[in-house]
Amino acid sequence: MPKLKTRKTLLKRIKISKNGKITKRKVGLKHLKVNKDVGQKQRSNAASAFTNKKIIDRFKKMLGKYGKKL
Repeated sequence: MPKLKTRKTLLKRIKISKNGKITKRKVGLKHLKVNKDVGQKQRSNAASAFTNKKIIDRFKKMLGKYGKKL
């Protein structure tokens, strides 16, 4: 069976902490900020963590050797 390639786009979009938590930035804050409420901008600026076991396992598989820290 051939080796799986690492999904480099996923690696760029998420951050893996030392403890193995996966965090990502929320979407929708690159442009059109004038029309957005202050609270909406603050909520989008915060990072969110993945806690679902299925998603974490899928990310492990997609990340290949980089997913071993999870």
